Amino acid sequence: MPAALWRKHRLGELSAEDAGVLVEEFEWDWFGEPERELGFGVLGVTADILDEAARSVARHPLRAFDAVQLASALVTRTADPSLTTFACFDEALTAAAVAEGFTVLR
Repeated sequence: MPAALWRKHRLGELSAEDAGVLVEEFEWDWFGEPERELGFGVLGVTADILDEAARSVARHPLRAFDAVQLASALVTRTADPSLTTFACFDEALTAAAVAEGFTVLR
């Protein structure tokens, strides 16, 4: 996530100050704090996720890492259907996530 935010800065889409603030906010969500619920969970890359990533590139024009990100969301949603929000900045990945039924958070 920090890499995507700093990339947006390098592309001129975010100021350095805004990128820094967003990275800091992400880190608060990632690491948590006592009075706030964690905003993210850690998911290991499993054989199921890699298999789904391989199937995903047949359905969508994705790079390998993007396919793994989408596959992670698809496998997680199978375990918990209430997980329907997907975060990304990449256009192709956004289109793939929407096609798979996710609401995309940008």
